[in-house]
Amino acid sequence: MRPDLWSAELEELLVRVGHRFGRVDLRRRMRAYVHGLLAPVGRKNSWQLAEHAGHRTPSGVQHLLSRACWDPDELRDDLQEYVAERLGDPTGVLIVDDTGFIKKGTVSAGVQRQYSGTAGRTENCQTGVFAAYASHKGRALVDRELYLPKSWTSDTNRCAEARIPGERAFATKGDLAKDMIRRALGSPLPVARVTADSAYGQDQRLRRMLEEVGVGYVLAVPKSQHIHAAGRIDFAFSRAPDDAWERQSCGAGAKGPRVYDWAAARLPPIDDFDGPEPTHGRWVPARRSLARPDEIAYCLAYAPTGTTVAELVRVAGTRWAIEEAFQAAKNECGLDQYEVRRYPGWYRHITLAMLAHAFLAAMAAAAAQKGAAETVPARWSRSPWQKYGGSWQRGAPQ
Repeated sequence: MRPDLWSAELEELLVRVGHRFGRVDLRRRMRAYVHGLLAPVGRKNSWQLAEHAGHRTPSGVQHLLSRACWDPDELRDDLQEYVAERLGDPTGVLIVDDTGFIKKGTVSAGVQRQYSGTAGRTENCQTGVFAAYASHKGRALVDRELYLPKSWTSDTNRCAEARIPGERAFATKGDLAKDMIRRALGSPLPVARVTADSAYGQDQRLRRMLEEVGVGYVLAVPKSQHIHAAGRIDFAFSRAPDDAWERQSCGAGAKGPRVYDWAAARLPPIDDFDGPEPTHGRWVPARRSLARPDEIAYCLAYAPTGTTVAELVRVAGTRWAIEEAFQAAKNECGLDQYEVRRYPGWYRHITLAMLAHAFLAAMAAAAAQKGAAETVPARWSRSPWQKYGGSWQRGAPQ
């Protein structure tokens, strides 16, 4: 896509969200900040973003992230509307996961020694719970919440110093996920399914919430998960016949299609929310490694009656899209390169970085659509292949 079209789209997006920043100077700083997040800046912190914008000191950038009067939740709402317009699709999937932000010291809001999936070990870090939206057009982060451990929420003085609102009580990561899912379902985003890893999938309240509103899900669960009338989920699949497993791809990976053996067992209905004739059903999809057949991962699924196993597999495979979104937002938009310590600054930087990443996702989707349109050949009025004397021959286009 031509650079002038990129500039026009970015200008349209910044004008679109500009009303969230009441003063001209704030709008200018916001625009410079987003431009810096999208630029090849070495490390996208206040000092280097200020330098990229031509400022002598980072005071203006720091004011934007700390004391300026604007609400990052309102900007998040604008972001969701933008993603719905650019990437929205009736088969879209909402994905929930968390990621860690390695930090030093003890004063950054929510920081403590805790397990970080990003590092693969226990580290001194902050943890953010995120929601991403994915469709065949692309994927983008659309919501975020900072996880506050009990070591923080039980210490009012510590919270006050980090400018954590007094009404912010302890909430599990699952509770934060449910809040984000509710917001997404109330937004313009067309969400057909929800998926997440087992840390969220084993939360029965989350599954129940989705079933009550009629939204399908494919949620990973641990092998110890109990299912109705069948006991442990891994015991139920230990008796599955060989022909119950079908080789399918659950999407493209870095090294090609992600191919596994899949099986799905349908569960009897427990109750339903839409009358005597159930419109939805429950399944237990299982994914078996080709190289190590003893490695089996399990999901619980809820979907409209008639949903195919291939569709459940597709949704399950969509879960990796949020990892790709994390990587892109960190590498390209500085999602993890902030140096703010207080609670408001975290939300402001993260939301602006998400906005920058959503712009890149929209541009990639537009470029892919344009490229597909340019590479589809025009249809000939009739086929160039004709049968002559009992054999097929390709003639010149008519």
